[in-house]
Amino acid sequence: MGLMTGKKGIILGVANDKSIAWGIAQKLHQEGATLAFTYLNEVFEKRVRPLAESLGADLILRCDVSKDAEIEGAFQEIEQKWGALDFLVHSVAYAGRDELRQPFVQTSREGFRVALDISAYSLIAVTKAALPLMKNGGSVLTMTYLGSQRAMPNYNVMGVAKAALEATVRYLAAELGEKGVRVNAISAGPIRTLAASGISNFSEIFGIMENRSPMHRSVTTAEVGNSALYLLSEMSSGVTGEVHFVDTGYNIAGL
Repeated sequence: MGLMTGKKGIILGVANDKSIAWGIAQKLHQEGATLAFTYLNEVFEKRVRPLAESLGADLILRCDVSKDAEIEGAFQEIEQKWGALDFLVHSVAYAGRDELRQPFVQTSREGFRVALDISAYSLIAVTKAALPLMKNGGSVLTMTYLGSQRAMPNYNVMGVAKAALEATVRYLAAELGEKGVRVNAISAGPIRTLAASGISNFSEIFGIMENRSPMHRSVTTAEVGNSALYLLSEMSSGVTGEVHFVDTGYNIAGL
C-alpha cells in the first residue's frame, strides 16, 4: 500500500521526460496513484502520450489552459470516467520569448496579459473545474520560483506572473479550506527543463545558484516529486496556502 493508493489525480504540464511535472508523476505513480495527463496540442501529445501510457494512464486529455472550453471538456471527461478527483498538479507557465529576452521595461501589454493568463489565472480556472469532483476534499499543487519574490536576471514578466500565482494560492487556500481542499505551491530551484531553456543565460544563472546554495548543488525532479508527494498526500493534511522551497536552500542564502 502506497501513500496514494486509491487516489486519482490529474497532472497538467508534462512537456517531456525532463519536466518537473514528470518527476512528480513518477513519484505519485510509485505510491499507487491513478493519473490522468493533459497536453497542449498535437505536437506535445506525441511527447506526453508515451510517457503517460508508461505509467498506465488511460486518460490523456487535450487541455489548452487559455481556453475555457478545453478546460471544461477535460474535466467533463474525468467526471464521466472517474466521477471524482483527489488531487490536481498545475505545472503550467508561459511567457513569450521576447518578454524573456528584452529588458523588462519593454514588456508589451499583450505579453503581460498572456503570461499572467496562462501562468497564474489558469490555476483559478482549473481549480474551479476540479472543485465539483473533489467531493471528499482534495489537494491542489502548483509550481513557482524564487523570481516571484526577488528580481532574477532575465526572468522578467514571469516573475510578476509567479508572484500573482503565489497570491492566488493564498486566496484559493483561504476560500477552499472549509471544503477540505488544500492549495499549496512548490518553489523549486533551477532545473534544466524545456521551460528553463527559454530564459537567457540560464546556464550561467544555474551555475551561480549551485555554487551559492548551502548544499552546493541543484535539485532533481525526483526531489521535487518527493515534496509533491508530501503536499498531495494525507501527510500534509494540516498544510495549506504554503510556498514550500525545494532549492537546496538557495532562498535563505545571502552572499
